[in-house]
Amino acid sequence: MAYQDYNLNDLLRNITVFQSEQAYRRLFNVLFPCLKGFAYSLLKSEDLANEVASDVMMTIWRKKDQLSDVQNLKVYAFVIAKNLSLNILKQRARYKFVNLDDINVELSFFERSPEQILMYEELKGKIKVATEGLPNKCKLVFKLVREEGFTYKEVGEILNISVKTVDAHLATAVRKITAELKLEFNLSK
Repeated sequence: MAYQDYNLNDLLRNITVFQSEQAYRRLFNVLFPCLKGFAYSLLKSEDLANEVASDVMMTIWRKKDQLSDVQNLKVYAFVIAKNLSLNILKQRARYKFVNLDDINVELSFFERSPEQILMYEELKGKIKVATEGLPNKCKLVFKLVREEGFTYKEVGEILNISVKTVDAHLATAVRKITAELKLEFNLSK
């Protein structure tokens, strides 16, 4: 379920003002899968990712009376998920380079022929392999911008880096993925 399916500000207002459990369930259905994927990319553990995403959603519900000042609920939730994930990594004394999970890149064809489906799957696999070769921070920025749809400013807030740094990481990621795909498909530069 995508963020645009529900207006997060309306859901937040219904939760904070009316204590609406129905609005919270909708918010849960929208945010939980994305938070879980983000936490998994940091923790590499399905169970821990579930735990982090659940903790974020519980925090939102417990603090529902205090959320009226939150400007961007999506960024707020992802910052909590990042902090919880980093705390887990520190507690486990495995705080080192972060390896991200495969980035799920979806391409769409209006009418897919068997050849297009095959090409799509091949390209998707090549992009996945190319993203694995990216530096860790580039992978994380690429995932947040391209997969989760965050703005550069939001990614900067989540990762506590400047917008220019986000832009630089994304440019590096796109340049390296493009170069890898050109090599893979024997395209000239």
